[in-house]
Amino acid sequence: MNKNAKIYIAGHRGMVGSAIWRTLEKQGYTNLIGKTSKELDLRNQQDVLEFLEAEKPEIIIDAAAKVGGILANNDFPYQFLMENIQIQNNLIDGSLKVDVKKFIFLGSSCIYPKFAPQPLKEDYLLTDSLEPTNEWYAIAKITGVKTCQAIRKQFGKDYVSMMPTNLYGTHDNFDLKSSHVLPAMIRKFHEAKENNNANVVLWGSGTPLREFLFVDDLAEAVVFALDNELPEYLYNVGTGTDLTIKDLAELIQKVTGHQGEIEWDSSKPDGTPRKLMDISKMHDLGWKHRVELEDGIRKTYNWFLENIENYKEVKL
Repeated sequence: MNKNAKIYIAGHRGMVGSAIWRTLEKQGYTNLIGKTSKELDLRNQQDVLEFLEAEKPEIIIDAAAKVGGILANNDFPYQFLMENIQIQNNLIDGSLKVDVKKFIFLGSSCIYPKFAPQPLKEDYLLTDSLEPTNEWYAIAKITGVKTCQAIRKQFGKDYVSMMPTNLYGTHDNFDLKSSHVLPAMIRKFHEAKENNNANVVLWGSGTPLREFLFVDDLAEAVVFALDNELPEYLYNVGTGTDLTIKDLAELIQKVTGHQGEIEWDSSKPDGTPRKLMDISKMHDLGWKHRVELEDGIRKTYNWFLENIENYKEVKL
């Protein structure tokens, strides 16, 4: 890919978008565009189309989404479904109208059925029912995947979907009401340590298995997709290894230096029992993750400590 190609990163201020921006800059890409949500409301179809007509980017990376954990998805199902569909439809349809050369749509492993065989292959999409605690977000993301596939099929354009496993890293959301499990644990263990090593109460049984990918590794996968033509419409991006939520908690406890007890509130939901990605398609093309989990958690915790006065919180 030409290093001067005009690339629009939707959601460039978020954890994923900012990691992609940093990685592209490091690799010599010089013509990057981003707009804050105040500058451009991606839910507004006319505004998005006018922006794309004016800028005419060659490439769009869609890292914009309304995201959150189990609690947020459960409490705001309409917003998670509608706003995500609006954002991605406006970007994808606008890209087709202004003849964007390449479009990368980023989704989530929650698009796969709750009880799909493990590890999750791309072929398992739409073969069974979804996990109820995040089906609204999942349905929106599935719609985006199928929309890009339809454009690829009908118009022969290089529109590809990449489904990362659970992401974490610098610039994450640490709001306890809307964050995902790993950043929420970092904040809980840190605050408990500061509070005389108070006990930490965590949701569920601790038995579900989860896979985690450091956000900079996803960014490198996206750049890999820019530099290479991916022959299929959908690719999983992950590490190919998982661990129990209990083991994750103990690892974060170790990294943060918390000395108290961990209590499990089994009245709270566990979510999907396991979500391990089959990443053989990306491996076969030549991409592999580089940051191992403990190292990634240390990097994330250090960033959290450096930004503790103004770390990101998402109010819903």
